[in-house]
Amino acid sequence: MGILTREQLLEIYYYMKLTRTIEERLTHLYRQGKIVGGLYRSLGQEGESVASAYALEPGDFIAPMIRNLGSLLVRGVKPWEIFTQYMARGTSPTRGKDSVVHFGSVERGIIPPISHLGDLIPVMAGIALASKMKRLRSVALTYIGDGGTSTGVFHEGLNFAAVFKLPLIVVAEDNGYAYSTPKHKQMAIENIADRAIGYGIFGETVDGNDVEAVYAATRRAVERARQGLGPTLLEVKTFRMRGHAEHDDARYVPAELFEHWRQKDPIDRLVRYLRENNLASEDDLAGIDSRIDAEVEHDLRYAEQSPMPDPSIALQDVYYEGVGSFPPSLEREPTYRRT
Repeated sequence: MGILTREQLLEIYYYMKLTRTIEERLTHLYRQGKIVGGLYRSLGQEGESVASAYALEPGDFIAPMIRNLGSLLVRGVKPWEIFTQYMARGTSPTRGKDSVVHFGSVERGIIPPISHLGDLIPVMAGIALASKMKRLRSVALTYIGDGGTSTGVFHEGLNFAAVFKLPLIVVAEDNGYAYSTPKHKQMAIENIADRAIGYGIFGETVDGNDVEAVYAATRRAVERARQGLGPTLLEVKTFRMRGHAEHDDARYVPAELFEHWRQKDPIDRLVRYLRENNLASEDDLAGIDSRIDAEVEHDLRYAEQSPMPDPSIALQDVYYEGVGSFPPSLEREPTYRRT
């Protein structure tokens, strides 16, 4: 370490700890039956989401996946938006029409994720292409899991970006499992970054639980993108300390593997570094923790007191291609928009 300033490291600590605290509250809500849909935690992976997003600048675009909550917080998303979204409240970013983190914000440069793994790669390649055509400095960054790098759409999107040297960064999260399938059963290579060779682009592998290593590698990718040198495939080695979702007990993962990665926890690791290098006192860390607890409790209370969605807006902002026909009752609904 040594690239980031003390203030930057403390800010990264804040975002990582905020991510974990929010997800802990979400777990309680899930067990109370207050979450609509599934819950997909990033426990153990908070560092790479926060550090990669932290390396971007205003004007850049980011497309997270369901476990990149940390990157959303770095881009300005507030805890109340997360709580109301998971609880499908009428005050949520999607007004209760979707769950998890399936929402975006053009103003904050956030492209909403979708459940089809890999499909964000060509979408973000398109945004990178627009940036290049408009001669902007904007960089597009998105994430993919190790299993997603075996999909056809991942190849098509990254190959397109490589041919046109687009300012695209793809962070490939190698956490060893594609749902319950171990990596060695879904690809014949050790490092995902090796796939960059096939596209003729730059590839790099870093320790995903080392926040400064992730930040530095992302900054290098950003600079290459702004210089017109094309996309980067950045592989981060990390580990998901939960199952695929809260309904998955991950019994297929050996206990010793969990213990191995528990020793490399990104938050504990950063705290040790801050203490050993006299960059933060106990009061500094306690102050940040108290601030997080207050923010989270305030926003959670707001979410729990928020109303459920108004049924009358259910059909607003709904688009369709005109294939087939709606039931007569829906055809009369004036809030549908035809494309």
